[in-house]
Amino acid sequence: MIDRRYALLLSALGGLLLISCVISLGFGSARVPVDVVWRILLHKALGIGEANWSAGQEHIVWLIRVPRMLLGALVGAGLALIGAVLQAVTRNPLADPHLLGVTSGATLGAVIVVLHVGEVIGLLTLPTAAFIGALLSMLVVLAVASRNGRLESDRLLLCGVAVSFVMMAVANLLLFMGDHRAASAVMFWMLGGLGLARWELLAIPTVTVLLGLVLLLGMARPLNALMSGEQTAVTLGLNARNVRLKVFLIASLMTGVLVSISGSIGFVGLMVPHIARRLVGAEHRRVLPVCVLLGSLFLVWVDVAARTLIAPEDLPIGVATAAIGGLFFIGLMRKR
Repeated sequence: MIDRRYALLLSALGGLLLISCVISLGFGSARVPVDVVWRILLHKALGIGEANWSAGQEHIVWLIRVPRMLLGALVGAGLALIGAVLQAVTRNPLADPHLLGVTSGATLGAVIVVLHVGEVIGLLTLPTAAFIGALLSMLVVLAVASRNGRLESDRLLLCGVAVSFVMMAVANLLLFMGDHRAASAVMFWMLGGLGLARWELLAIPTVTVLLGLVLLLGMARPLNALMSGEQTAVTLGLNARNVRLKVFLIASLMTGVLVSISGSIGFVGLMVPHIARRLVGAEHRRVLPVCVLLGSLFLVWVDVAARTLIAPEDLPIGVATAAIGGLFFIGLMRKR
């Protein structure tokens, strides 16, 4: 009975996500009717139907909004997935993807490129620099946090916060001392957004999220044990340090890839895992797929709000998630 309910929940969330993705494509500064959106999707993807819509509508839907919607779904799924596993291995209900200093490293890399290097490899310059910064930040945090061959979760989080403050201080100093016109170009990226979405950029985050989901699902039993406590993990014969190190590496690399394209989008990885656990419990083989669907669904609709609230301007999506997440955080603190 429980398995049937779980299958129905996954089916309902998957269907709701599919419908939301189609409907969301009609919203924005230029509204496109849902039936036109559907016909454009069928024509471009399957070659079905005649092109009886304007070239402008096709350009808006297929070249701008579809990549943006897909990137939003991928980023939401990835951040929710990362948040769930980090909360498990740290046994900290307030852990999220940005606590390991990866976001600040990506920000610093982006600032350096925008202010001092320029687009040396075209459109990929900014994401590449951000990913390199995220990777270096992760290595620094792991090096500082490791002590006597041990990797304690509390020490890792504290080191992540400390490294994050230092890197953000350097990034803000460079922004303050640099060309303010160039600095304004990176501010939208720092606040989080999906404006970089292009068809040619979707392959890397797609592979990253799918591979991360497969790897983390394969570690579901160790994650369950670590969430129950260190002694439980040792009793089951698990090497807690190795499990934590693998999870932190996977989470950091995934965060680096996602942040390099979408900027800093906070609170998704904090909120969604708690909602998923209330729906299906704490077993990670059940929690992780639900997190993926809920995270995608959440960010797709937050992006709709970001496109429409102050149209024709785009509201940075990180601002919207921070507002919602802050309220969720307050509610969580009042309960715990």
